[in-house]
Parts: sequence; structure tokens; C-alpha cells
Amino acid sequence: MTDTLIPNGCKTNGPVENGCFKKGCNPFAQTGRSKLQNKRAVLNQKIIKQMRMRAGAENLLKATSNNKVREQVVLELSYVNSDLQLLMEQLEGLNSSVEVYQNVQETASIPLIPLGLKETKDVDFSVPLKDYILEHYSEDGSNFQDQIDDLMDLRQACRTPSRNPSGVDLLANYFSQLSFLEARFFSPTRQLGIFFTWYDSFTGMPVCQQNISLEKASMVFNMAALYSQIGTRADRQTQAGLEDAIAAFQKSAGVLHFLKETFTHTPSYDMSPAMLSMLIRLMLAQAQECMFELITLPGIRNEFFSLLKMAQEAAKVGETYSQVHQSMIQAPIKNNVPFFWTTMSHLKTNHYNSLAHYFVSTALLDHQLTPSDDEDKQEKAFSQLYDIMPEGRSPLDILKNKDDRRRIGKAHLQRSIMGHEEAIRTHSCCRHLQKLDILSDILQASLKRSLTKFDQNDKEDEFTDYMLAPDIISKTEKKAEMEITAAIKGPLSVFSAKQRWSAPRTIRLRLQERDLGFTLKGDVPVQIQSLDPLCPAAAEGLKEGDYIVAVGDTECKWLGVSDVMKLLKDVDEEGVDIRVVSMMDSSSQPMPTKSATYCSGLSKTYSMICLAHDEDDKNPKSRKVAKKPSFLSWGLKNKKSSSTLSLPSADYNGPWNRPTYPNSYNESALY
Repeated sequence: MTDTLIPNGCKTNGPVENGCFKKGCNPFAQTGRSKLQNKRAVLNQKIIKQMRMRAGAENLLKATSNNKVREQVVLELSYVNSDLQLLMEQLEGLNSSVEVYQNVQETASIPLIPLGLKETKDVDFSVPLKDYILEHYSEDGSNFQDQIDDLMDLRQACRTPSRNPSGVDLLANYFSQLSFLEARFFSPTRQLGIFFTWYDSFTGMPVCQQNISLEKASMVFNMAALYSQIGTRADRQTQAGLEDAIAAFQKSAGVLHFLKETFTHTPSYDMSPAMLSMLIRLMLAQAQECMFELITLPGIRNEFFSLLKMAQEAAKVGETYSQVHQSMIQAPIKNNVPFFWTTMSHLKTNHYNSLAHYFVSTALLDHQLTPSDDEDKQEKAFSQLYDIMPEGRSPLDILKNKDDRRRIGKAHLQRSIMGHEEAIRTHSCCRHLQKLDILSDILQASLKRSLTKFDQNDKEDEFTDYMLAPDIISKTEKKAEMEITAAIKGPLSVFSAKQRWSAPRTIRLRLQERDLGFTLKGDVPVQIQSLDPLCPAAAEGLKEGDYIVAVGDTECKWLGVSDVMKLLKDVDEEGVDIRVVSMMDSSSQPMPTKSATYCSGLSKTYSMICLAHDEDDKNPKSRKVAKKPSFLSWGLKNKKSSSTLSLPSADYNGPWNRPTYPNSYNESALY
């Protein structure tokens, strides 16, 4: 999908690359991926409509005792449930439409499975944040409308990220802002009144909460999904493309692992521990498949040791997909994972195991042990192929005996043929798999190759009781592993929503015998220490432990002791005004009430109110031209905000910018 760019001449304060300011993709671009995402959004709205109807019918069924009304409601419920089932099948079809995510130049690669992005509803931060700024920080919230608009623009851009590293950076940028937003505004003792609504990627069921952890977890899930789409899009006919695909799938697995370990009580089933464990296995299996393709990209030499190595590499891919398939068929995952995914993992298990048997058969049938060969080396390689040698024979005896090599080689060929036939049968059982012509061609070609090899080694006068070839031990030179991206700093601990502050007070400082009557301590911000109770500042109302937030007209929330002392050293007989705040005791505040949650297995009454709001019924944004130093930029040392003429980019330097998302976070989010 093409990035939406603002041409030269547009006024921006953010970073510019090649004369253009990057933001999210154009949501109206008619690409295959955008059409699928738009269909997903429409289906989610239809699903929530049917859920409301079902909730109303169930409530009426509980409330009425009229038999005629109950019969009518039961009939209506059957229609609603049928409609819901049809919508679920359509959503499953979208999750099975993997062909639009593949590289357009792919001609001979088995398709991979990407994750679809979670959909969300618009969120208006403006009124709640401005009210909280006025109440908690005692500043006029309207002065920070531009910063709030930038945040909302950034969130909107994250709904349509570009399918490249810049898109991931965009999501990571917004995720990092959420940690600071949580520290500044989301107090543990009160609800802010901002509702976040996200839809399950597999079932379309909506979840609505006031907890910002839902927003953070959903953004992390979309980062993993975007990585999987980048890996799927890579050109797997080139070495660079395969390396990009491997890195993308490993990063996707790492992000999913971070989501699983950090957000431990997720209300959406697509982010449950069982589902995330399965998705991690799927991403690692696809990374392992790309590693196998990278090894085979230059070609496979018809040589004994090379063939045995390829056999174990193929067996490793088959083993990883077998683990994925086993996790997919376990309840309750099997009820939510698309049938296409389950059949694809089963198909690849059979396909790669069959390739492993074909490589072993070729090594045994096409090569004989000659006096010039290294017997010890061949014996060692062959002995590492099985857990138990066929018929209890020693590896060297089998290698030296031409008939045994032939018999065992044909046994492996038979298992290869049976595995390819099973893969083709699995392919025919799923209508979505049948649409993938390239997959059908690859499976047919693999079967034909095994049949041809079998015919070449089949003698008319040969009568042999074919043995069952043993399983091949999987082995790989490089195992796919999760890759965790760089960490970010934790949220600010002083000026945060977790602390209660007094309103700023103005104190007039005057010298008394060339002394202000106190000392300063702390790094950032500066705190009053050793206050003389008889000094003029104490008489003005200065208290021990107060934080200095301004000296004269200079904001000093993020100035150290030496910088503040420079501002105070020029105090004359007339004195200077300083502004201070005091930290208040928060132990007497009431505990928060539970956040409203709406999902399929929980009560649907209260949260229906927030879900019923029309998304288009939004208050227009009021933008301020004049700016003043913002409390939102306390941690940024007077960096300037970007103009809201454009959406923020991944390398945006506005007051909301922070590094990429963490691989560890010491405050696990609970829902």
C-alpha cells in the first residue's frame, strides 16, 4: 500500500525525508489489503449489531412470562444466531484470504499465513484530557489542544499503517506514547472517561474498556500482525527477501511473546495466552520454513551428505508445523482458528516430511559406498538419521549392502508418496486452499517427482515385502527463535497521574542577609530542603519538600539544581517570584470502580451505552495557533510540537515521541 505523503511546501515542524512528511497509509487507497481491512471493519459493525439484538432478545426472554411472546423471541433468536454464524464464516474467509498478502512476483513458493490487523473505533481524547489537565495540573487544557490533536492524529494513522518498517515504527511510536499518557492521566484512583473499543481479530467480537491496557495490548498485537504481513510480502526468490522474511517472522513471534508475558489478563480471545502461544509457534514455523528455502535457494547438490542434511532440515520444518497443527486442534482454539489455517499447517506437515523421505531415498538409491569414500564419515552421518536403525542393523552394514540400501530407499520413497498424496487430499478438503493454484502445482510436482523416482527403481521381476521406513530425526543448522525489539524507558515517576498535587502557588523570594533561607536538593525536578521557618519565603507560604516549577517566567520543571541556582543567583532586594507545588497525601482517595467491559462471555448491559455512540458524532477540533511551553513536554526539555496539518510519522520529534516498544516492562497490565 502506498504511503500518503504531503508534498513540499506544507508547513511541518516534524522531520522531513526527501521533502515529504510521512504518515499512515491512505485509508481510501483501493489495494487488495485495504479492501480486506475495510470488509473486516464492515463485518465487525454487523457483528456488533447482531450482538445487540441477541442481548436484547435474551433480556426480553428473561423478563417476560407470556408464552406467545417467548415463542416469538425464541424464533427471533434463532434468526439472529444464524446471521451471526454467517458473519463469522465471512470473517473466517477474510482471515483465509492470504493471496493478497503474498509477494506479487512469487511464482514458485508455498503461500504463508499473515495475521490481520485488529480494528478499533475512534477515540476522542480532547474533552477528558483537557478536563483532567485543569483539575489535576491546574493549567488551562485548551492551551494544549494541538498536542492532543497530534495524539489523536497519531492514533488515526495507526489504523492504516504502511506494510513496511516505517509502519511498525508508527505503531511503536504510538505504543510508547501510551505509557507516558498512562503516567500523566490515568490515575489508579479514578476513571478518566475514555472508552477504548477493539474487535477480536478472529471472531469480530467487540471489547470495550476504560483501561488503557486494552489499547496498549491491541497496539502490540497489531505490531506483530504487521510484522507477519511484512514477512509474507517479502520476495522469497532472493536471498535478501528470505532474510527479511525470517527477521520479520521472528520479530512477530517476539512481539507476541512480549504481549503474552506483559498483558496477562486480556479480555479479547485473540490475545489470550493459549491463542498467543499458538500464534508464536506459527510465526516461528514460518520463519523455519523460510530458513529451509534460504538453504535450498542455490540448489541442492545430488551428493550423499548434502541430501542427508536437506532431509533433516525438511524434517525440522515438518516437525514445527506438526506442533502448530496440534495446538490448533486443541479446544477452545479450534473453535476460533480459521479452518484454512488448520488445514494449511497439516498440509505443510505432510509436505515437508515427504520431502525429507524423498531426500533420504535419493541418497540411498543414487549413491553407493565406494572404496574411495570415507566410511566413518558416512556411517556417522547415517547413524544420526534415525532413533533406531531399520531392522536393528548397523549403519555401516546397511551402507555396504546394496540390496539393503535399495530396500530402505524404496521404503522412504513409499512414505514420501503417501505423504504427498495426503497433502493433496488435505488441499482438496478446503475451498480456500483450492483457490491457491501455485500450491496445487507445487504439491502435484512433488508427487510426480517421487513417483518418477519410484518407477526408475522398480523392477518387474522384483518381489519385495516393503518395510515401513522409520521417522527421520529433525536437525537444523539455525533454529528460528523469537527476536525482541529494543526497550523503552519506564513512565515518569514524579509528575504523573499517580501523584496528587496542590495548585501552583506563587512565592516572593527576597534576600535576608544574602541568604534565601533554604537549600535545594534532587536531580529533576528541584525540591526545597532545610527551610528556615523564620525566613521571608516561609512567611510567604513556602514549605519543606515543595517542588519548584518556575522561576520568574522560566519553566524549570526539568531543570537541575545547578540550572535553578543560576536563575536564583541574580535575586536583588526586590526579589523574584517562584511557582511551587506540593505533593499531597493520596492514601485517603477511594479505590476505582471496575472498568466497563463488553465481550461475548460477560454482561452486555452497561457497556452497550458506550458502544452505541455514533462514531461520526464527534465534536469538531478547536485548534490553537499560539503555543506555550506544555506540561506535556516536561520530559522533553522544550522540544517543539509538530503542526497538526499532517499525521505524525514514525520518526516524529514532537512532544509525544519516544523510542520503540519495550521487551520488558515492570508494570504488568491487568484488565
